[in-house]
Amino acid sequence: MKKILKVFSVFFLLLTATTFSQVKLLSWNVENLGSSKSDSTVVYIANTIKNYDVVALQEVVAGHGGAQAVAKLADELNRKGAKWDYVISDPTSSSAYKTERYAFLWKTAKVKKIGKAWLEKKYHLEIDREPFYATFEYNKKQFTLVNFHAITKSKQPETEIKYFKFLPAQYPNLNLLFVGDFNCPQSHTVFNPLKKMGYESAFQNQKTSLKKECKENNCLASEFDNIWFKSSKIVLIKAEVLHFYKNFTSLKDAREISDHIPTAINFSIN
Repeated sequence: MKKILKVFSVFFLLLTATTFSQVKLLSWNVENLGSSKSDSTVVYIANTIKNYDVVALQEVVAGHGGAQAVAKLADELNRKGAKWDYVISDPTSSSAYKTERYAFLWKTAKVKKIGKAWLEKKYHLEIDREPFYATFEYNKKQFTLVNFHAITKSKQPETEIKYFKFLPAQYPNLNLLFVGDFNCPQSHTVFNPLKKMGYESAFQNQKTSLKKECKENNCLASEFDNIWFKSSKIVLIKAEVLHFYKNFTSLKDAREISDHIPTAINFSIN
């Protein structure tokens, strides 16, 4: 009996250590987050993301209440038992396409933001919605999220993503994780240079955008959203997608929230 208890105690300690030595990251294209989103939608988004430590949002509108909607979301999260902070990017510099903002939200008791967040300057002419970076510290180890929303598939997002292969060398001291909506599957050859550098995608063959209507219980359309990390620096513990649309009676109702599902990972830092 004592041996069984001892084994159980060791297992429990290992499980506890694993649980508390990881960061829970969520990324979500929230589709035009701004004044068009109702208060109930903001509450729904908050309830969906509240159990994560760091959240990266794409498609915050540049005008029409985008920044205010993120502030409302943070306020709602702060009502749920944990202290959250947030940062919103300036509007992206695109003039040829659709300018937007990005946002990060995080639990201050879990991670600390290091320095200022910034939009990518070097490739802002080559990338319509240039990535938004923020560095966080967890257990005295740092990681930098590169939040990105590519141009649509019809406009060939690979013409932008090809510049990502230069970013690790541009920021050699940063532990980069690329998160967001790439409008491009991880199997595309444009990601090969990152793969050769040791980067892996958290998801393979995982569709993340919603169809207009479900067909034979198939509600997802395209493999667009992903999280890329360097496997020598990041240990992937768990990867999951959140099928939030299953809480709604129709995809039309679900798409009031977003036309993408969230992607999320639990990870530790080497």
